[in-house]
Amino acid sequence: MNRLITMVIAAGTLCACGRASHENSILRSVTLTEPVLLETTHVINHSGIVREAHTISLGFKTAGQIERIHVREGDYVRQGQLLAELDDADYRLGVEALQIQYEQLKDEVERTKQLFDQKSVSANDYEKAAAGLKQLGVQLQVNKNKLDYTKLYAPTDGYVQAVNFSPAEMVDAGTALFTLLDVSHMEIVADIPVGEYRQRDHFARFYGKVAGIEEEFPMQLLSLTPKADGNQLYQLRLTFAEQPDKRLTAGMNAEISIVVADKGGITGFAVPLCAVFQDTDGNKPCVWVFERDSTVSKRPVVLNGTDAEGRAVITEGLTGEERIVRAGVNVLQQGQRVRVIEELSKTNIGELL
Repeated sequence: MNRLITMVIAAGTLCACGRASHENSILRSVTLTEPVLLETTHVINHSGIVREAHTISLGFKTAGQIERIHVREGDYVRQGQLLAELDDADYRLGVEALQIQYEQLKDEVERTKQLFDQKSVSANDYEKAAAGLKQLGVQLQVNKNKLDYTKLYAPTDGYVQAVNFSPAEMVDAGTALFTLLDVSHMEIVADIPVGEYRQRDHFARFYGKVAGIEEEFPMQLLSLTPKADGNQLYQLRLTFAEQPDKRLTAGMNAEISIVVADKGGITGFAVPLCAVFQDTDGNKPCVWVFERDSTVSKRPVVLNGTDAEGRAVITEGLTGEERIVRAGVNVLQQGQRVRVIEELSKTNIGELL
């Protein structure tokens, strides 16, 4: 511990521009940091498989004869892309016939309204004519919809896995013409045993690695089946935090890593070593906590060495929700007002962007 105190004093000396007597009225510039929670964890690894989000069966919403198929098995399609068309001749004739009736009845209703305004026809006659026009308008819209249904579009991005019919064949409404693999997002599916399922409340993070790709992908939990299968395994579904490129395809072998936080395994908080200073009054390690009114307050802490990254480990004194002063700690005083300087981005040197 004495060695750590010596390191804190040395770090404080390096982080400060000098130690001198200053008044509380002087506005100091500081940079801030947040404590990093340290936990004891262990990692569980399992083999899995990459899977598409869904397998979709696509068919027309109306019956007819297939006129054109615009895609083949294995093609990649975009959402909204035209996949196939039915012969729409009869549907067009149906729309044209109703359109003519609608226009004719519309003229009759307008004449009836003029007579009604002149009190030459009863209100009942006018209401019947208006209702008939409205009903015919609904029928016309139904026929227009059926005409639109003669074209089949991709509901999402994906791959055409199967084409089940050929042009000139007849299909009913709802008959599956295509099988589409929805790859709008990809998943990794794995099975875990009951012992690990019981630790599910302590799952902290997930990572995935796919065969043939060296990169390790951060994953997010989609679901964990609450019922075991016949082998007493529970299905775990993970999705990629950021969707990878087309190197990733359904069916590839993968490996998942589950980071499990040990129960009661919180070891403290890590802060930069130069954020800790030695209190001259009580000779205790302290940090400056940045308050909401832009002032700083001294907070005594208990140290427990350093972590693998050379940060000071604090076991008592912090809750993890504080913002603490990282640089300039040795020139501050209790209750002093400070100005926060944001650290420059490593990718925007000189703030040119």
